[in-house]
Amino acid sequence: MDILIRQARIIDPSSPFHLQQAGVFISAGIIKKIGSELPQTADTVIDQPNLLLSPGWVDIFAHFCDPGQEFNETLETGASAAAAGGFTDVFLLPNTSPVVHSKGPVEYIVQRSISLPINLHPIAAVTKAAEGKELSEMYDMHASGAVAFSDGLNSIQSPGLLLKALQYLKAIDKTIIQLPDDKSINPNGLMHEGIISTQLGLPGRPAIAEELMVARDIELLKYSDSKIHFTGVSTAKSVALIREAKTSGLQVSCSVTPYHLFFTDEDLSDYDTNLKVNPPLRTAADKKALQEAVLDGTVDCIASHHLPHHIDHKVIEFEYAKAGMIGLQTAFAVVQTAIPQLSIERLVELFATTPRKLFGLPDATITEGAVASVTLFQNNAPWTFSKDANRSRSHNSPFFDKPLTANPVGIINKGGVFLTTD
Repeated sequence: MDILIRQARIIDPSSPFHLQQAGVFISAGIIKKIGSELPQTADTVIDQPNLLLSPGWVDIFAHFCDPGQEFNETLETGASAAAAGGFTDVFLLPNTSPVVHSKGPVEYIVQRSISLPINLHPIAAVTKAAEGKELSEMYDMHASGAVAFSDGLNSIQSPGLLLKALQYLKAIDKTIIQLPDDKSINPNGLMHEGIISTQLGLPGRPAIAEELMVARDIELLKYSDSKIHFTGVSTAKSVALIREAKTSGLQVSCSVTPYHLFFTDEDLSDYDTNLKVNPPLRTAADKKALQEAVLDGTVDCIASHHLPHHIDHKVIEFEYAKAGMIGLQTAFAVVQTAIPQLSIERLVELFATTPRKLFGLPDATITEGAVASVTLFQNNAPWTFSKDANRSRSHNSPFFDKPLTANPVGIINKGGVFLTTD
């Protein structure tokens, strides 16, 4: 298949064409020519104004619910939503049924990924059934294609077990992804503990539940000299702890969600269950600290925390609603809208280049002769996410019909093209 991009501004610091406006010709999945003297016809011609082109974006924390929970999402619908959001690569949570805690489920995802427009990377559970009691068969899953290790939505509560896992994974140079949450501290809280939770009459979950686990895990990291990635970081103190750990030379990295950069606990005043998330939405001061951490480089990448839920689990009393929202299609636009001063180079670092480096994915350089794994997008352009445009099987998003800035146009990956207008 031949693909012609008539003109786009290339954003890729590793490319000799970085920041240049040029046409790109792709044939059989390979970037054949970049410049002005290109073929005038192709199987697919992309000609849109103000188009930007970057290495393919990577999301490191998404739930496609397959196998076992296909009523929420399938690999096919999740991949479609990811491609429409500009992602060529997605890391999948292990919290399926069965849990991805042995090589069989890892191989299932790897094989199914072959026929999909994006690359699916299984995150393997650190413990059996992601229950935090006994270590899983980590080496076998690594050999079968696991890209990282995490108990996903179940943060590892036992410090001794996490230490053993960190020491074990050091030998194979893999990273543990931890969602920091000490469940012994008010596990029945429904939102951030503070003035707003008191006003709304909802039980709160204090910030210290996250901050204690971040501090604990950093100490375990010092002892093991391994690698850990904190995802869903939501408080100013958590950011400060991670910043300090980085300064001391530890192999620690972190990601934030788009919605923690956009919303605060004050937005829960109408009890919108789509804003019930874990970690909960925090204060305006926390949101500002997260935005500053994105700007100064403390935050390494963006993680969508795409968690699809059936309507029956969201159109219900706030107390009983499940936590989480879909977010792959809106991730880029939400970040750009929340932090408009972000440079385009920094955005590409957050979405494309840094996650590839952190987790050892192949480079996706935009240069002649390279395999084409690229994202097309428009920056500083008004965009509204509609229910009709939603590619996920679930609809639990607070961003429907909300005016946003910037939008993904599509991806070119695996020799094919996927545009949001298709």
